Amino acid sequence: MKPFILMIFLSVSSAILFAQDPTSRDRINDMPDNKPMNGYSPIRVTTPSVPLTFSLFGEKMPLEQWDIRERFDRELLVNTYMQGSTAYIIKLMNRWMPMIEERLAANNVPDDFKYLCVAESALQNQISKAGAVGFWQFMSSTAPIYGLLIDGEIDERYNVEKATDAACKYLKDAYQKFGNWTSAAASYNCGMGGMNSALVSQGETSFYNVVLPEETMRYIFRIAALKYILLNQKMMGFNLQEDNLYQPFKVRRESISTGLGNLIAFAKSRGTNYKMLKLLNPWLREKTFNNAKGRTYTILLPAS
Repeated sequence: MKPFILMIFLSVSSAILFAQDPTSRDRINDMPDNKPMNGYSPIRVTTPSVPLTFSLFGEKMPLEQWDIRERFDRELLVNTYMQGSTAYIIKLMNRWMPMIEERLAANNVPDDFKYLCVAESALQNQISKAGAVGFWQFMSSTAPIYGLLIDGEIDERYNVEKATDAACKYLKDAYQKFGNWTSAAASYNCGMGGMNSALVSQGETSFYNVVLPEETMRYIFRIAALKYILLNQKMMGFNLQEDNLYQPFKVRRESISTGLGNLIAFAKSRGTNYKMLKLLNPWLREKTFNNAKGRTYTILLPAS
């Protein structure tokens, strides 16, 4: 049957139906929109409100501009409804944030950069599709510039303390180049070259006034949204109890400047096992550690 003939047939059939039973139209229109289907009842969706004022990295966001406000609103909405991921981040924050905050303060970098770390990796030693590694997502080409060693045996991008110090060095270099922390943070996503090119070519000095790749355009607002949510957990619906949070690792430190040989045997000689050694020292990438260059490292071992 041709489409236009089918449409005429359906229209005539509907008219006959309603003529024979005038109440049928009312029954269709009276069906409630929220009637449960097969036992499913939709959740009540509300949207969080964008704050009237907000600062990030100690710098005021120009929320009086409609596009800035809407970009913040988008990331706030998206990240609010990633409840499972956000709850897991809150659990991990209790373990990792004291150390990260301490290293940021020691390097004179604004405390808000801990939320950049959350945006980068959700506080996990992840590997991106592009090959960036660790909490701070360093590429193998950039890591050595900021003091992170990578060879066949080790990869210090997986060492959270050292990677935090390396990130601080990068951010301070970027701050010196751009004169503000927001542009420095944006360059962490698109590179100093990319950020500088955008500012110069568009005749601007502020991140908020330039066009950048979509990922970078969203990046700063995602960091801001995470800060807002994590600072207002209960208001945003996250009610984790103290005993739900992950505790910092209880460790003892051992300084070494020689090889350790077989790491399975080394772990057992220290009263632990290879699994725990790797959990505490993920920067050790092989089952043996020869340390041919005699560098000094700190190995973490269980406290008891």
